[in-house]
Amino acid sequence: MSTATMQVASSVGDEGVEIVRDTKGNFELTSSRGFPQWLAEQKLSLAFTTYQAGKLFMVGTRADGQMSVFERTFNQCMGLHVEADTLWMSSLYQLWRFENALEPDQTVDGYDRLFVPQVGYTTGNLDIHDISMDHFGRPVFVNTLFSCLATTSHRASFEPMWQPSFISDLAAEDRCHLNGLAMKDGQPKYVTAVAQTDTSGDWRHHREDGGVVIDVESGEVITTGLSMPHSPRFHKDRLWLHESGTGYFGFLDPKTNEFQRLTLCPGYLRGLSFHGDFAVAGLSKPRGSDTFSGLKLDESLSSAGMEPLCGVVVIDLNNGDIAHWLTLEGVVQELYDVAALSGVVRPMVLGFKSEEIQRVITVGEPRKVS
Repeated sequence: MSTATMQVASSVGDEGVEIVRDTKGNFELTSSRGFPQWLAEQKLSLAFTTYQAGKLFMVGTRADGQMSVFERTFNQCMGLHVEADTLWMSSLYQLWRFENALEPDQTVDGYDRLFVPQVGYTTGNLDIHDISMDHFGRPVFVNTLFSCLATTSHRASFEPMWQPSFISDLAAEDRCHLNGLAMKDGQPKYVTAVAQTDTSGDWRHHREDGGVVIDVESGEVITTGLSMPHSPRFHKDRLWLHESGTGYFGFLDPKTNEFQRLTLCPGYLRGLSFHGDFAVAGLSKPRGSDTFSGLKLDESLSSAGMEPLCGVVVIDLNNGDIAHWLTLEGVVQELYDVAALSGVVRPMVLGFKSEEIQRVITVGEPRKVS
C-alpha cells in the first residue's frame, strides 16, 4: 500500500527552530527549539483543527528526528476527540468517526497510524464544538446552535441529552454560546458557556464577564464572571479551562470554584489536551470582528509585550511555563481544537478526495452465521 504525503519543505532556522513550509505557499509551521525531540521522547503526536481554513493537521516526528506534518482538508472542521485508535471530528454539517487501519507495529511509508473515515453522521450545521465519548460508547457533543448537549441519531440530525436550566426552549438560536465539555468517569460533568442568556445571540453583549461553568449533574452554575471560557477538561483531579477573553489558562479552585490563572498565552485560547504533566493548548489570532474585539486579551498581551499568534503551546503544569511552541503562518489564522495522541509517533489521515481511500481495504473479524 502506498500513500501520498503532504508536499512540504523542512529546514532548521535560527536558534535551532524547525520550519516546515507547504510548497504551494499556503502556510508555514515553525517549532521551538527541541519541540520535535520532546514529541519523540514523549512518544507523542498532536492533531489540531483550523475551521477557518478547513484543515486537520497531524504533527509528529520522522525517523530522522525532524518534524512530520500531515494535513487534510475538511470543511469547517472543529471538535476533536481521540480515544485509542479512534478519532472523532466535527465538520460543517457532519460528525465523522475515523479508525486506524494499521495493525500494532505496522507502518506505511513511515507512518504508524493511518486514520480512515469510517462513519459519518449528517447532522446539519449545528456548529458542533467539543466532542467526547461516554461510558456507553456514544459520542457526546456540544450542540452550540441549539444550546444543548447531544448525541447522534440513526434517523434524526441529533438527540438532545441536556440543556442549561436558563435555556427555556430547544431552538436553533445559539442563545448562550454553549461551547465546552468536560467528562468525568464517562459522563458529562462540566460545560462552559459565554453567558447565561436565553435569547438569540444575546451572549455577544456579555463577552467580557458573563462566562460561566455549569455542573451538568446538578445544573448548578458553579463559576461566574469569566470572559469567554472555552475547553474545560478534567485532569488529575482538577478542572482546567481557558479564559479566552483574557488569554489565561488555569483551573478552578476545588474549594471555591474560582478561576485560578496559571499561564498567560500569546493568543485567543481554544482547544486543550493533556499528556502527563503537560497541557497542550491551541492559539488563534483574534479576528477583527465584534465577537473578538474589545476583549481584555488585547490589553493582557500588550502589557506583557506579546504579539498574538496562531499555533499551539505546551505548558508545564508544575510551574506554568511554556515549555514548547508551534506557530502557523499563512492562510491559517485560527485553531479550534487540539488532541494529544499518546503512543503515536507519526500519524496521517485519509481525505475523501485522495486516491488512497479507494485502495485502503481492511478485513474485520469473521462472524459466524447462526
